[in-house]
Amino acid sequence: MGSPRPLSPISTRFFRALLLAGLAARVVVLPLAGTEDVNVWKTWSYAAVSEGVSRMYGVGGTPPVRAVVSWGERRTTVDYPPVTLYGLALAGRTYLLRDPGFRDSRWLTVFIKMPGLIGEMIVCAALFLLLRRVASVDAARTAVLFYWLNPAIWLNGAVLGYLDPWTAAPAMLSVLAAVAGLPMLAGALVAIAALTKAQGLFIEPVTALALWRSARLARVRSCALAIAGAAVTTAAVLLPYVRAGALPNVVQGVGALMRHDMLSGTAANLWWVMTWIIRASYATRDLGAWAAWTRPVRILGIRRVVELGYLNPRPFTAAMVIIVAAWAIWRARRGDVVLVLAAGALAVHAYFVLAVQVHENHLYLAVPLLAGAAAARPSLRGPFAAVSAILAANLYLFYGLGRDVPLPPRTFTVIDATVIVAALNVVTLAWHASRFAALPESVAAADSR
Repeated sequence: MGSPRPLSPISTRFFRALLLAGLAARVVVLPLAGTEDVNVWKTWSYAAVSEGVSRMYGVGGTPPVRAVVSWGERRTTVDYPPVTLYGLALAGRTYLLRDPGFRDSRWLTVFIKMPGLIGEMIVCAALFLLLRRVASVDAARTAVLFYWLNPAIWLNGAVLGYLDPWTAAPAMLSVLAAVAGLPMLAGALVAIAALTKAQGLFIEPVTALALWRSARLARVRSCALAIAGAAVTTAAVLLPYVRAGALPNVVQGVGALMRHDMLSGTAANLWWVMTWIIRASYATRDLGAWAAWTRPVRILGIRRVVELGYLNPRPFTAAMVIIVAAWAIWRARRGDVVLVLAAGALAVHAYFVLAVQVHENHLYLAVPLLAGAAAARPSLRGPFAAVSAILAANLYLFYGLGRDVPLPPRTFTVIDATVIVAALNVVTLAWHASRFAALPESVAAADSR
């Protein structure tokens, strides 16, 4: 069976029209309320402009105190890394120019979501410049459209208001900088990605391998410059907290992400299937088989799983993710940058499917990575479409179009539809891995087949 045919060339006029259509589709939904997380971002934004970012995690204490930030009647703590707070501070200060009272409004929602839209544009620019450099202009345009017109990306950012584009933008720029022979900038961008959201850590091996494969200077020197760039950037980001005596509080606050007590945080993955099985098995006696196996699935805590006599899955799931990610990066070590992108996408997909404590939006970074790889390697178009559809379904089934629009019941498929999507995702990961394993090391080698 032959490889899928490459996509037809895209004219400049048609390409621009599609870009404008994607922009219009985003602008029209920016005022939608999004998920409840958007209210968290608003609260953090208000705290950042009223109290300053250096005090938002808390200051001092033994053990470190954890601050509670407020906005009106809302109270919450901070568990995202500092760059997110800097971004929300900028969005908040910009909104103050329109409303000095920082009142809740559709405009505030737009201002909070706008950095995500800018982030998506940056991802598009990074994909275009990267694929034009390592493949062709047609591949570059295809990669951009795969990402920009993707319903999952539209739903994640413009509709629901997640902050994943904030991480994806510096992440994809870091790969571009590595390929362009700018190691110090690449390292700085990796640090920014990781200090925006924890999932930004997945770009580190991708950028490192791209730098190693593309270094124009001596490789060791390039790596040293990248490390220096990351170190300087990290120090600059954390300096306000060091001055305030709040660095231990930052560590405690961000570390809370690792203490989430859940098999799956509504991620459609292996552990959501296990959540369904465990809950239904124990509920059958009280509810009957039909009701137990067809009711909507709720999050199950890891602590409760251990209390029931099962092993703590954390170390085993971490080992599975590390094995798959290490294999993917190892296989890409001699390949071109496109293969490196594909390896990064597989690593993120493996994390989403196999790890515990994963949330519904954590598959996001796989989409731009896989968009770039699939644009140049047609055999990855199927996995790309499947991963995109799974992310879109995962987001929609749990949160729909946000709080403004009624959410349809998840049991329209009898068994909770999210369980079906999760099972399909497990199968998709195996298919994705098999397609990755069959990839040639370079675009030129693929074209010669």
